[in-house]
Amino acid sequence: MQERCLSVVVPVYNEEDTLATIVNKLLELPQLLEIVIVDDCSTDKTSEILQQLSEKHKEIQAVRHDRNRGKTEALKTGFRLTQGDIVIVQDADLEYAPEEIPSVIAPILEGHADVVFGSRFLVKKATRVLYFYHYIGNKLLTFLSNLATNINLTDVETCYKAFRGDIIRQMKIQSSGFGFEIEVVAKVAKLKCAIYETPISYYGRTYEEGKKITGWDGVAAVYYILRYNLLCGLKGSFYRMPQFETRGHARHVPAARSHETASGGQPAVPADSTSEKRESWK
Repeated sequence: MQERCLSVVVPVYNEEDTLATIVNKLLELPQLLEIVIVDDCSTDKTSEILQQLSEKHKEIQAVRHDRNRGKTEALKTGFRLTQGDIVIVQDADLEYAPEEIPSVIAPILEGHADVVFGSRFLVKKATRVLYFYHYIGNKLLTFLSNLATNINLTDVETCYKAFRGDIIRQMKIQSSGFGFEIEVVAKVAKLKCAIYETPISYYGRTYEEGKKITGWDGVAAVYYILRYNLLCGLKGSFYRMPQFETRGHARHVPAARSHETASGGQPAVPADSTSEKRESWK
């Protein structure tokens, strides 16, 4: 695996106050290959800030949706543009600490894991005390997801989800809104691949500070648990099936993406999915 092997996908919507801070922290990661930032048609100054950042740092790929499509669509756009051996999701709101990413991706780098989730409910480093109902809701959704997948996650709704690049780029992601979190767990569970959890910190926001998820997203999550666990098979979950090799007791992470889409992989970014790309900002 190359030393610079990490692609970070950052979905953004109206995060003018925190975007530059997050990017500066991500740029300090020793394994960083690229940061793919997808602006989901923000209405504040996020677009202008993103343009400035992409002009200053060659590691940044910047894309802007022509209309607001939701977090899952932003992630789909970002995943298609990644090149790294490892891909991780980073929200732009400072709730998750980028300096902890090396510990999240370590099981993949070491050849033990194919997918790693950062859990806010394992042995904690620092966690802001916030909404009890959110805590109960997360625990309920995690329980229902585990019941359907038969894996013992502690935090299904975590932002920090890291993947071997070939797994996430070949996954057919079909949900909307915040449905990605549930759908991706159901589909990686079908692979019977090596899934790990690592403890992370959590610096949550209040709604007054910009938190966006609502109770209706929890209701939708229950629907997605049923849909992607009971009504969606393994073959329908991926464009091409990822390959798993073993070397002794450690798993081998395939080399970086080269021609994944040239022979049956997922399609390129649709022409109408973005209104401007990094090249137009240079």
